[in-house]
Amino acid sequence: MRSGKSKATSFKSEGDLNLSKRRTAWRKSLSAETAAWLDQDEKYFLHQALSTPCLNVLQGCRGTDFQDLQSREFLDFHGNNVHQVGFGNPHVIQAIIGQLEEISFCTRRYTNIPAIKLARKLCELAPGNLKKVLFAPGGTNAIGMALKLARAATGRFKTISMGDSFHGASLDAISVGGEASFRSGIGPLLPGCEHVPPPGAAHCPWSCGGVCNLKCADYIEHVLEKEGDVAAVIAETVRCAPFIPPLNYWKKIRAACDRYGTLLILDEIPTCLGRTGKMFACEHYDVVPDMLVIGKGLGGGIMPLAALIAREDLNVMADKALGHYTHGKNPVAAAAALATIECIEKQSLLKNAIALGDYALKKLQAMMSRHELIGDVRGIGLLMGLELVKDRRTMERAADEAEKVMYEALSRGLDFKLTMGNIITLTPPLTITQREMKRALDILDVCLIEVERRSRRRQ
Repeated sequence: MRSGKSKATSFKSEGDLNLSKRRTAWRKSLSAETAAWLDQDEKYFLHQALSTPCLNVLQGCRGTDFQDLQSREFLDFHGNNVHQVGFGNPHVIQAIIGQLEEISFCTRRYTNIPAIKLARKLCELAPGNLKKVLFAPGGTNAIGMALKLARAATGRFKTISMGDSFHGASLDAISVGGEASFRSGIGPLLPGCEHVPPPGAAHCPWSCGGVCNLKCADYIEHVLEKEGDVAAVIAETVRCAPFIPPLNYWKKIRAACDRYGTLLILDEIPTCLGRTGKMFACEHYDVVPDMLVIGKGLGGGIMPLAALIAREDLNVMADKALGHYTHGKNPVAAAAALATIECIEKQSLLKNAIALGDYALKKLQAMMSRHELIGDVRGIGLLMGLELVKDRRTMERAADEAEKVMYEALSRGLDFKLTMGNIITLTPPLTITQREMKRALDILDVCLIEVERRSRRRQ
């Protein structure tokens, strides 16, 4: 029997909450200067469960590391998935400086060469017939554009998306998203947003026994048939990082969408540009969506930028405003993105993601053999997850233990994200070295040993 999720755990699906007693204890260990700035942060920012009150105050970031006000360095295996080419990448910074000296802004109704070059480059990189691009200031905005385009192209408004998914924080994005911390208690959301179980074998409602039997994909086809008028299936190609679908999953969804005249929108905002070892995660599954949404690392970890890449024949809104954002063709952001792609290509970062991802996955699997807390290890490129459980048979989530491991790791200089409350999500820069990877995994191993030792002592 698979365990259900508590309300508290569901609110942790996108990250660790700041309401924890351990967060309070951690903050007491910080310097007086840091505490004073955190007090200022609390005073002036609206509070929300995943940020203010904040964890710490940073003063610098470079490569794989960031530094806090106490000059402590942390290996960042979180990075909000913007640091594909590392923090403060010199090539990206020089591109930004150079562009600022030429043209720093492009008002609407006009275009500029960096924006055109970036659009052309993305069309060259994107698979299949994804040959039309539109930029936006952030991934949430790009998701909104995709939803609008799906409605205009199909004449329908319904969507199918995944439970526990994340597509952004705006009202339209949380309507298709499935995370309680963003949508619970907000009130009426967009109509027609149907949700289905994600392809998570460890907690499958069809009890697939840990090996996906694709009943989740069959269920999407069932909903498409029964509804009959769904505009789009919108989903993260690979959930960052609880769910890595089996290879045939997206082929089944693609075929079902084609049968029922439904568009397939794949959200690769956190995984685009090499995170999985390919420029786009959908390339692993040999499928081409009707729309691909990318963002986060597109701006080199410095400039906010996202893009909607669509099929050429979906160019159907020439008489309406689809995005039309003020910074939609920002030349500085475009220059940063072009420099980012150049780094990925010239430094062979896709190969590095595959090689170090394989290296890390083997180390994590060996770690699983030594630690009963680890119920599952999964990964694709430099997107990795360890699911901590109380019992491998029931896969009951060990959320409290995962939080203990996280704070142990922070105290030793390793930063990572918790997803679903109990999944240690590891997403380092693609520039990471094997030495840095080994150091991070050694820290994680020690933290697991310490948490398990304390648990046995209490028993």
